[in-house]
Amino acid sequence: SFTISLHKADNTTVTIKLKPGLSPNCRIRMKYVIMSELKIKPGENVTFTFTCSTPEKYFITEIQKNIDCVSGPCPFGDVHLYPLGLPRLNRTYIWDVKASTKAGLELKFSTPWLRQIEPGETCPDSVSYNINSSIDKATVSIGTFCRNGSVSRVKLLGGVVMSLHLPWHLPLTTSGFNIANRSSIKRLCIIESVLKGESSITLMSPNYPLGFPEDELMTWQFVIPPNMRASVFFHNYSLSNCERKEERVEYYIPGSPSNPEVFKLSDSQPANIAGSFNMSLQGCDQDAQNPGILRLLFQVVVQHPQVDENVTHLVDLSKERNMTVTIHLEGWLSHIPLMSEPMCLICKDPRTCDRVLTLTSGAVYRISFLCKDLSRLRITAEKVIGCMDIRWCQRKIYSLSVPKAITRLPIRLHKFIWKLLATDLINVEITSPSLKLQQDILEQRCNSSYSYSIVSATPETELHVGVFCPGGYIEKIQMRNNITISLKTFSKGFINESIPQDLKMSFVPHIKDECTFTVSPNPKAKVYLETPNSRYGLPPYVSISWFIVVPSKQTARLGFSKDRMGIACETGRAYINIKEETLGAEEIVRREDELLPQPRNMHHNFWVNVSNCRPVDKTQLTLQFWVTFADKQIDLGIILAVVAGAGVLTAIGLTVCCVKKKKKKTQNPMVGVYNANVNTQMPGKKVLFGKGRQNNESHVYAVIDDAVVYGHLLKESNGSVAPEVDVYRPFDGPTGSLPPSPPPFSFRKDIKHSSNTEEEPPPLTDTDQDTYTFAHQKSGQSEDSGDADKKDKRDTSMPLLENKEWDGLVE
Repeated sequence: SFTISLHKADNTTVTIKLKPGLSPNCRIRMKYVIMSELKIKPGENVTFTFTCSTPEKYFITEIQKNIDCVSGPCPFGDVHLYPLGLPRLNRTYIWDVKASTKAGLELKFSTPWLRQIEPGETCPDSVSYNINSSIDKATVSIGTFCRNGSVSRVKLLGGVVMSLHLPWHLPLTTSGFNIANRSSIKRLCIIESVLKGESSITLMSPNYPLGFPEDELMTWQFVIPPNMRASVFFHNYSLSNCERKEERVEYYIPGSPSNPEVFKLSDSQPANIAGSFNMSLQGCDQDAQNPGILRLLFQVVVQHPQVDENVTHLVDLSKERNMTVTIHLEGWLSHIPLMSEPMCLICKDPRTCDRVLTLTSGAVYRISFLCKDLSRLRITAEKVIGCMDIRWCQRKIYSLSVPKAITRLPIRLHKFIWKLLATDLINVEITSPSLKLQQDILEQRCNSSYSYSIVSATPETELHVGVFCPGGYIEKIQMRNNITISLKTFSKGFINESIPQDLKMSFVPHIKDECTFTVSPNPKAKVYLETPNSRYGLPPYVSISWFIVVPSKQTARLGFSKDRMGIACETGRAYINIKEETLGAEEIVRREDELLPQPRNMHHNFWVNVSNCRPVDKTQLTLQFWVTFADKQIDLGIILAVVAGAGVLTAIGLTVCCVKKKKKKTQNPMVGVYNANVNTQMPGKKVLFGKGRQNNESHVYAVIDDAVVYGHLLKESNGSVAPEVDVYRPFDGPTGSLPPSPPPFSFRKDIKHSSNTEEEPPPLTDTDQDTYTFAHQKSGQSEDSGDADKKDKRDTSMPLLENKEWDGLVE
């Protein structure tokens, strides 16, 4: 059983009641009465027991002591936990102190002092203090505190309601604070915090997260060793709607020439403060209909003076345009630093420091760092380059390199972002003339200290062009839409490697494809190329082209990494076009339902174009191909044919020479003369020859060119192959610097040839009247005229080209 005896003069009431929300499985028994709640008033002596063995699971105890400091003397001094002998239950002690607003009360806490926590947060040892200010009938929550902190005193205007919550298993016998009388503080409250060594504290305005009382004033006093430095950071605040006055923060800093220093809540707050200081929050007269909320959560960080606190670094951004430079802690966007972590501060003047500092172009800055380990800091910069009229920016070349003002800082560059903005009819061209770019894919990973991530974006779609690093094979990339290029570093070595950066950018007129690559590979390397957006697949109806440069003395071999495109089209068709950049080159076209081309040799510069359809669900178009190079090999067959042809021509030449020498005695020298008596009309249709062959001299040739006689041998040895049939050939115009046009969706042209039909050769024209004939002189002709008349008695009216003697020549 338990006995509680309360003295009437103590003005204390004890209430034992069930925890909220629990069923009464355990009761209180007092003599013959069973009850769920027991209230013991001042002057009463009560004995009771519980009907269960574990009452701490069901009951709590509330002990309230009323102290009147208005009509009588206040019991100043240590506050004791009274009465003794209470059952082991969770208990709450409440001290309700009534005091005049003309006087002030001070709650002084014993070490290890207190630490303020946010509403809803719990204390590790389940011991917590609630402090409320009571002026007239209005109550303001000063805050909830745990043990082990830096808050040493709280001074309040008027009365105070102080609560101490203790767990049932903790045998605490002292309250840990005392009450003292002070003169009026002329403000809502003063909270004193003593910070020793490197530490930090988080504090909140009264009533947080609800509103600070209208037109009120409160102060925080920070006691800091003179050899330490303090900095203030506002993490969360909101402003009310003021009718009169202005909400502000005032600092009183010993030694400052302008006390008090006034700041807005939106300003960057003072930092690098030497020694103790005060900070006050002032409210305003709020709009009665729409008052809004004034609240503040802030942090004070105390550090040792940094070794390099007087060292400044010059950052000259005066010649830059549309650029911002942000210095921050590593992982600042995704990582909220713990209060116990050492601070790294960036200062743009001795008293303006913050965890994050943003510098804008057009100015010169001198910054310093309050940070023991600068390797924890990073730089993120962004620059915007725009073109709204191609006439003003077409010939201008922009250098996409990191300014020296950034690389000279002792901070590692994390990311530099270029945003290239243009209208719909203006596109972007990126070049890397000397270093060239390498596409970072699984088969060829980048190993440099930095890389470029390129994204082409419109309001509707976003195309991840890819990740590229220097030292590759891509000379140029042309892209449509707005472009974002992000340079990201991976090591400190970027500072040393940044000197040869050669990435250039220019604005060009509208291009046909979404993206075009110009590739000039190393002849000794195997190059892999992949379609953009490889993670999610090429967007619907997007066309990508590659122009591969083949050295003149080499042959390229092109192959694909898989047999098919691997997609099924819902609407339209997906195509791959391959074409060499030479006159009469065959264009290879494959659809999404066809096998991709086998590895093949390319002897000239060539284009590869990939055009997507709208794939069905769960299918993505991702293609990868490779290119290798080898020295050109001369075909052995061609060599033998050339040698054989040369031998035949040599033999014919020797034979002709012998015949000429033999006839030299009987014939005059063979010369080519104009024969005015010869009929010079070209042989053609029968109607053109009125006389027989024996009556005209059209058959007389003094000289027959060897190439005419042996032309069929040369024709057969030139290595040409008859064109393939049943092949789609959409390209029939002149070859230029543009990629092959992809065929329209769901369109495929079939060309069929019949092998048993021959086109009639076009008739020879008979309008040319200026034909020349080579003939022997007349003196040598009469000797053979008789024999010739005898041999050529047959009908010679047939055109020469239809004579069966010449069939071999025609073939």
